[in-house]
Amino acid sequence: MTENLHKNMVPVEQAVGMVLPHDITEIVKDEFKGRAFKKGHVIRPEDVDHLRRLGKEHIYVLELGPEEIHENEAALLLARALAGGGIEQEGEIVEGKASLRAAIDGLLKINKYALYRFNMLGEVMCATLQDNTPVKKGEQVAASRLIPLVSERWLVDEAVAIARAGVPVVRVLPLARVRAGLVITGSEVFHGRIEDKFEQVLRDKLTALGSTVGPVHFAPDDPALIAAAIRSCLEEGAELIVTSGGMSVDPDDVTRLGIRMAGADSTVYGTPVLPGAMFLVGRIDAVPVLGVPACGMFHKITVLDLVLPRVLTGETIGRTELAVLGHGGLCRNCQHCHYPVCNFGKP
Repeated sequence: MTENLHKNMVPVEQAVGMVLPHDITEIVKDEFKGRAFKKGHVIRPEDVDHLRRLGKEHIYVLELGPEEIHENEAALLLARALAGGGIEQEGEIVEGKASLRAAIDGLLKINKYALYRFNMLGEVMCATLQDNTPVKKGEQVAASRLIPLVSERWLVDEAVAIARAGVPVVRVLPLARVRAGLVITGSEVFHGRIEDKFEQVLRDKLTALGSTVGPVHFAPDDPALIAAAIRSCLEEGAELIVTSGGMSVDPDDVTRLGIRMAGADSTVYGTPVLPGAMFLVGRIDAVPVLGVPACGMFHKITVLDLVLPRVLTGETIGRTELAVLGHGGLCRNCQHCHYPVCNFGKP
């Protein structure tokens, strides 16, 4: 194909009246990067000097065969194949690139193996944000294009087949809006020796994700009373239980025992994430239970921020899902936090 393109090059001064077969990009350092000339533009005499300033001494004249495909057509086909639920394709193909955006607020999910196979083809590409990134409606989450101006149609067909096989490559899952029950543990809080700060932290995180806080119960460092508080939340209709504190190895830290006494099963204690190593996940019947250690009150972002959105998509979090978080699970504790625009929790 490269040989054919060179055979069909016309000196720019002889291209007046011809139609551009592709966008031509202009870059002005620190000022501008975009289209100087759009595909389909009819070249005018006054365009010749501008094109030369952009380094264009020749213009391609494309004559595509039936087995060949142009970058713009390819980008549209690739974008449609890559996009799953919760994704919308930006209307116009710009400079041969198709942009995929979140159609809803939610959690970005990437089929990483399919993406790898797609990109192994070489002449097509797709770049995405990282898996399990919380995103907002309208946010760009992926982009795809054909790398050369023209390629063989069979290669694009193969890329489309890979993208459409199984779970979509790029999708955004909505977050369930649940009514959460909070159990604030600690004898010092229960007896009024110190003011509780944990409830507001948890309330803010839940409401930021679209959920509400229902029953809130306080319990001292007594497993039976903690279990009773959890059961009270369930009886009051809580669809998610979040407990605070009492998750370390100190003798008085008995919250996880109370969670088990309340009937939790499939509990997993401990994560390779800092802050949040002493985090617990489990379920009581169909209701998820999250045990948040004391770090959740002192650090703006913890393992809870990584796990909670996934739980709200209906995902079951177990040892495997937590173990994977070790790669990227060390928070830098930046002075100015920009999560989720950072590497925390991103493998």
